Amino acid sequence: MHLKFLGCGDAFGSGGRLNTCFLVNRGDASFLIDCGASAMTSIRRFGIDPNSVGAIVLSHLHADHFGGLPFFILDAQLVSRRTRPLLIAGPMGLGGRLDALMEAHFPGSTKVERKFPIELIEMQPERPVDVGSIGVCVSGYVVVHPSGTPSLALRIECDGKVLTYTGDTEWVDTLLAAGRNADLLIAEAYRFERKVRFHLDYVTLREKLPMIGAKRLILTHMSPDMLGRVSELKDCEAAHDGMEVEID
Repeated sequence: MHLKFLGCGDAFGSGGRLNTCFLVNRGDASFLIDCGASAMTSIRRFGIDPNSVGAIVLSHLHADHFGGLPFFILDAQLVSRRTRPLLIAGPMGLGGRLDALMEAHFPGSTKVERKFPIELIEMQPERPVDVGSIGVCVSGYVVVHPSGTPSLALRIECDGKVLTYTGDTEWVDTLLAAGRNADLLIAEAYRFERKVRFHLDYVTLREKLPMIGAKRLILTHMSPDMLGRVSELKDCEAAHDGMEVEID
């Protein structure tokens, strides 16, 4: 499994980083994990063909994690001339929130006939979803991060490997099941040691990592405090925009 961090920043562009958007590159069966507001900028910057993306899987519905969808969808229609279906999976309530977002960004855009179908899947917690079009199984685990709909950690089974992404959350024990023995755990680490409501810190993650049993940990969504202390990290890596990872 080949992963590229198209964006790994927080909501405020700390460190000049782009919003959350990860690409699992599998040719025409590629998919995005989250699609933050700067996603199309990331896609263009790193030379990704948007039409190679068969699906987008969302952890939660904050703008820095799903705000790029209107731009992706309109690019598909007007620029990239997409014809293949696009599947978007995310928390319960995704359909209504996506329509509202589209209309807020581009009034009338939900009424325009598209040349490609969009299939929406609203994931029920801890019920695996088979994304048959790209051969991926996704499970969502409810975490603690108010976003208007349930926020999820994602456990993704793909090509015989398991990738877990915490999304944004304070520590919650559902992360143990979501990340159990994952080949790669991508975890928010907003602060180094200070506890902040609804967000994870590095010290807590280090304490919990043996219980999770993930083989590899990469940190993302870091605040200026965390970015200033990456030299102190142990037993993990800090993501950066453009970082590429092979999951063997």
